[in-house]
Amino acid sequence: MSVTWQKKSRRKFWTPTPFPVTVPIMSKVMVIQGREIDAPELALILRLMEKNPDWGRTKLSQELCELWSWRAASGQLKDMACRTLLLKLHRAGLIKLPRPLRPANNEIRNRSVPVVAHQTAVIECPLKALLPLDVRIVEPRNGGTDLFNCLLRKHHYLGHRSTVGETIRYLVTDRERRPLSCVLFGAAAWAIRPRDEYIGWNQTQRANRLQWVTNNTRFLVLPWVRVPNLASHILGLISRRLRDDWMDRYGHPISALETFVDRRFRGTCYQAANWRKLGQTTGRTRNGTPDKPLCAVKDVYLYPLTPRFRSELCSPASAPHTVSTEIC
Repeated sequence: MSVTWQKKSRRKFWTPTPFPVTVPIMSKVMVIQGREIDAPELALILRLMEKNPDWGRTKLSQELCELWSWRAASGQLKDMACRTLLLKLHRAGLIKLPRPLRPANNEIRNRSVPVVAHQTAVIECPLKALLPLDVRIVEPRNGGTDLFNCLLRKHHYLGHRSTVGETIRYLVTDRERRPLSCVLFGAAAWAIRPRDEYIGWNQTQRANRLQWVTNNTRFLVLPWVRVPNLASHILGLISRRLRDDWMDRYGHPISALETFVDRRFRGTCYQAANWRKLGQTTGRTRNGTPDKPLCAVKDVYLYPLTPRFRSELCSPASAPHTVSTEIC
């Protein structure tokens, strides 16, 4: 198979034609990173690698993104998703990637989080004594990133490292600018049966609309803050603005929020904020098996951001509908 290019509205298109490359036998279409990979697309990847042996993994993923017009709603190439796709094909034995040009250790993820001085005096009072709360998006330019990372790393039971993909971080302070809470939203889980059944998703709909759900991956009320109803109040404030914040940042809306609560906790604040408890995870994760769970079972909660969340999340899209086995 070879690749031909046609120019049209400044976009690239490819047309496959036969070529003598050996392609591993694929009995089924695979879904990887939400993208369907069949024999012709696998052959395309192999041909690109064969014709460009000097390309590294980054160059290969960038060229594939351009070739497939694989972009996020913001227009940015989905380079990290493509790199993960290639790595999963490599681990499945379908392609052989070149050696990494740099060590795999990510300096940013592994470096120590700087300690930032902050107030730790006990805050114990009625909620109204702290109002109005300031809920601020954390960004490097507004100087809140180091404090946010420090608080989560030190005081959240799961800790915190750097994030990738579409994320929004909120730092919540009281009217005296004392930090109260850190809230992090990121990528939704790929497949969770209680959530998918509640929404009404099939595999294709989920692949097309997964980025319209975001996961509350971290929610921390600082341990010296003892204020009744504060946590549910913060969840309410954020849920009323998050859809607009996501649209402003990433160019597409979100229709629902999800989270997973370790069963050692009761999830009271989510219930008080009207999140819906849908069931439990299996504890299996992507790399586990039904008889060998790799993590604790957690309660699954969902919060719809619009009454139309099902129609938005299940709306048809232009992506092909031949879905089969997933590589996870």
